[in-house]
Amino acid sequence: MADDYEAALVRITGRVQGVSFRVWTRNEASRLGLAGWVRNEADGSVLALIAGPNTAISTMIERFWHGPPGASVSSVEKKPAALTQTPTRFRITG
Repeated sequence: MADDYEAALVRITGRVQGVSFRVWTRNEASRLGLAGWVRNEADGSVLALIAGPNTAISTMIERFWHGPPGASVSSVEKKPAALTQTPTRFRITG
């Protein structure tokens, strides 16, 4: 794995469910060349695992703050994630 590759677990809160946030995330992540997954959580947040080049991760974090039309993001919390297996694409898991 290259030195500039990382993985992050990101929790996005606010009005992020019911506004196509997961589809938007998959599309944006794919445009940036990121792999991983995104899902809705029972508490109303969206959780995403994003993996790829550091610069693409940083760009995606910035984009999370805006989200799709209709979203109102109140927080974006990023934590490092250890990968046992590197994802090859980006998918919606729930």
